[in-house]
Amino acid sequence: MNKSYGEIVSLVCDTLVEAGSRFREDKKEAYKRALAAEEDDIAKWVLENVLANADAAGKNNSPLCDDTGIPHMVLEVGSDAVVTGRMLDAIKEGIAEGLRKLPGRPMGIMGDDRHRIDQSGGLNPDSADVEPAPILLRRCEDNTIRLHILMFGGGPAIRAKTYRVFHKHNTQVVLDEIVNWASEGVVQLGCSPCTLAVGIGRSHFEATSMMLQAQVDGRYDLQSEMEQEITRRVNETNIGPLGLHGKTSVLATFMKVGPQRASGVRIVCVRPTCCFEPRIATVELL
Repeated sequence: MNKSYGEIVSLVCDTLVEAGSRFREDKKEAYKRALAAEEDDIAKWVLENVLANADAAGKNNSPLCDDTGIPHMVLEVGSDAVVTGRMLDAIKEGIAEGLRKLPGRPMGIMGDDRHRIDQSGGLNPDSADVEPAPILLRRCEDNTIRLHILMFGGGPAIRAKTYRVFHKHNTQVVLDEIVNWASEGVVQLGCSPCTLAVGIGRSHFEATSMMLQAQVDGRYDLQSEMEQEITRRVNETNIGPLGLHGKTSVLATFMKVGPQRASGVRIVCVRPTCCFEPRIATVELL
């Protein structure tokens, strides 16, 4: 049954708050497994406190982190479902209300293009002025409209990398580069343990979109052989939680490989998400 404009606004608002304030159950279990396997006392202390922070945020519907993030969305549409401009308006309004309710940190820069680039226009005190990123649309098998909301923090964006890799007709060459980039990013990020989000595509746009979808589809309790290898090798660097050493630099790797073309390069996007990401929640709008 089609939902009304107001119902969609309310659902999207609550979903954004959930994304910004709660760990999914599989992520909680991943932290618990990491705690059980960790031998370093300081690393254990960090993991325990991240979990305690997540529990407190979930109970109070409060932000997991002071960097409340930029909304990113993946919209899944079934074969007979219809997305209208009015629905997109309701989603945008729901995002704005959610940013006020969370509350989101005011991060919207006012002014024209030049002002927004050099940050001379000042901050808008309204949390809702944080514009969401463009919606990524994809097909789903069931006949519904499903919205995934992710909140992207600034630290992972600073340490992320999207670039070409000369694959030399060898998958291991690409995996080696991913491990090198991830190890460098995790040690500089500080807010570990990370979940590595990886996308491989034919263009920078496609690789980045694959990275986004990898976070939507990824599961901590279900990892491919390549994902397990990347996680294991980065953990062997002994970076550890908050960079204080230990076994747990990375909780898991979420990787999505898109279509490829006959070419000497693969475009790879690696985002070392922070200890609170992926901050994600999902709602059905139909």
